Amino acid sequence: MREAPSALPAGVVCERAGPVRRVVGHFRGFVLAPRDTGLRGAALDRLIAAQRDHFAGRGESVEWKVREHDAPADLTRRLRAAGFVPGETQTVLVGRAAGLASEPVLPDGVKLRRVTEDTDLRAIATMEAEVWGSEPAQLHGFLAGQVAAAPDDVAVLVAEADGEVVSAAWLVLAPGSAFGGLRGGTTLPAWRRRGIYQALVAARARLAVARGVEYLQVDASSDSTPILVRLGFRAATTATSYVWTPPAAR
Repeated sequence: MREAPSALPAGVVCERAGPVRRVVGHFRGFVLAPRDTGLRGAALDRLIAAQRDHFAGRGESVEWKVREHDAPADLTRRLRAAGFVPGETQTVLVGRAAGLASEPVLPDGVKLRRVTEDTDLRAIATMEAEVWGSEPAQLHGFLAGQVAAAPDDVAVLVAEADGEVVSAAWLVLAPGSAFGGLRGGTTLPAWRRRGIYQALVAARARLAVARGVEYLQVDASSDSTPILVRLGFRAATTATSYVWTPPAAR
């Protein structure tokens, strides 16, 4: 969960900053922290402030993801005090890839395919922006960069109906790791509860098994968690993203 991507897009770097690492160059910065940095009190406050101030100097927001079992117990309080705002708490789920891999079952008129072309990635970003009210250019740039940097290790799948993207998800692999990450998984509201999300899980699991991956991991929303648990995933911990945003962007 805490590893930096093995291949980074052009212009993106992962740099050491004491006990943490910073991923710089995406639309948002990311702090990759161990379960316990070993710092307490004022020393931990200084570490948090240093990451915030680094990205403030770039005029960018920054995300610090905290798991339920991270230490110390007052880490989240200190993040809040530094101006980081918590998002939705997600459930970290793990499942055996072989048990999840099956032939995807799709509703009539829906087709599934793997995409790499820029026009497809833009269509995905537009669909996600419609659902979440986000900025499509940010997701497009992020996805395009990931695919360009590791085309064999980032598998982006779309479900389409009459040429329209109705759902999308991607699989992220790390060479040599027993784990693969399920990311995305957004479906247009009108197409939900038809088994498309489950089909995307099955399709990505098949790709993972073909690469020798044993486990799949996902930070799941409250909507996705019941579906994934029914499929065989088990909860390991929780994850909450704490985000600091420059005042001009709030």
